[in-house]
Amino acid sequence: MKKVVLITGISSGFGKHTADLLAAEGHTVYGTVRRDIDLSNGVHVLRMDLTDADSVRDAVEAVINREKRIDVLINNAGMHTGGPAETLPDDYLRLQMETNFLGTVRITREVLPVMRNQGGGTIINFSSIGGLMGLPFQSYYSAAKFAMEGFSEALRLEVRQFNIRVVLINPGDFRTNNTINRRNFLAPTNDADPYHEQYSITQGIIERDETGGMDPGKLAKRIVRIVHSRKPRLRYVIASPNQKLSVLLKRILPERWFMKIIGSYYRVR
Repeated sequence: MKKVVLITGISSGFGKHTADLLAAEGHTVYGTVRRDIDLSNGVHVLRMDLTDADSVRDAVEAVINREKRIDVLINNAGMHTGGPAETLPDDYLRLQMETNFLGTVRITREVLPVMRNQGGGTIINFSSIGGLMGLPFQSYYSAAKFAMEGFSEALRLEVRQFNIRVVLINPGDFRTNNTINRRNFLAPTNDADPYHEQYSITQGIIERDETGGMDPGKLAKRIVRIVHSRKPRLRYVIASPNQKLSVLLKRILPERWFMKIIGSYYRVR
């Protein structure tokens, strides 16, 4: 069955790969971007900024006016900050929460009445491995993803009476533009900063893992299968074997042991 899909953030990475695959299958796909891009792949492009409530409302209305329904909402768009929790600039902190959490909430609230009135739908929210465990020098990114976890778990229970399914995606490290884009939102540090040495070491490990990560196309194929599923699970951890193991260890080990493992991996003294 062909579906009407709205996916946020399709200019690159997971969003672009997923939008391309769904459009190739014949689904009607609308994808949002913050700036004009040229996509000749059958995807309908909408200008939208998650931090602007009017922009979000206009994008959803544009889809409804043309298609009269939205079967799947994929909340993929986001941004990534990095740096010491003490010194990360306030505007980066606000943008992190406003985009990754409040922006997702904003568009979800616009789409929910549509799905209720049409008798159901699927909402796929992107969290992260960093939404299941706090990562050093990624504190506000993890905070936004932890918020996404609680929101999605609660929402799944609230809307199942309307045949609306809520799904969480927890990616590990993938080769996307995330590493390059985050460099625009890193806390400035220098030799006088008490965090500088540790931050440089840990940030190097984070970037090494990301640039050597998995192909985003693999995750996109999994998303397509979830779109087709009639009874999707709440959570899909899509990551390397070692990262899946870390999620398991977080669940079963005493917190003190697990924190030692994470600290050792990121070479935190």
